[in-house]
Amino acid sequence: MNITAPLQPTAIHAVPAELCDCGFRLLMIRQFNVGAVPPAFAIIDQRVMRMPQRLGRHGVSFAATFLPEVMSWLINHLGRPSLHDETGRSYRNPRWPVVCWHDQERYWPSGAVTVEWFAEVAFQDHASWMAFRTHWHDDLMGRNGDVDAPGGETDACERDAAGKEFADDALQRA
Repeated sequence: MNITAPLQPTAIHAVPAELCDCGFRLLMIRQFNVGAVPPAFAIIDQRVMRMPQRLGRHGVSFAATFLPEVMSWLINHLGRPSLHDETGRSYRNPRWPVVCWHDQERYWPSGAVTVEWFAEVAFQDHASWMAFRTHWHDDLMGRNGDVDAPGGETDACERDAAGKEFADDALQRA
């Protein structure tokens, strides 16, 4: 029997991805804005995308990229993310999924307000998405193989209906 603890704004456990017809939306970062100080960020413990924060010479940047094992699987199934034409110029592999950011405010019962940052991933065709979804199902659901993680967060958080149309928006932004 699993006992689920009450959800807190500071929770960082993996939560199930929101699945759609040709992709998914995965919670990666929770941003806390508290007064006149720089925001704080909680990095969500998910199993599909790399940790988003990157320190560079010019500060911190946030990137939405797949974990190495996911990249290997995608390369084996879709080819490399960048291809070269006959002149040697590189171009984006049109079979690769489009990845972009989506932010959404969340109001907690405790009165806290956070900004949730999701990676939105839209596949170019249904067959590629179904193969990915089948292979990476446990990871998309916030589970680690044989360990079930509670999925209450996405159930507890009301998502606006327009937000479910992210795949079309992501493809248009590409």
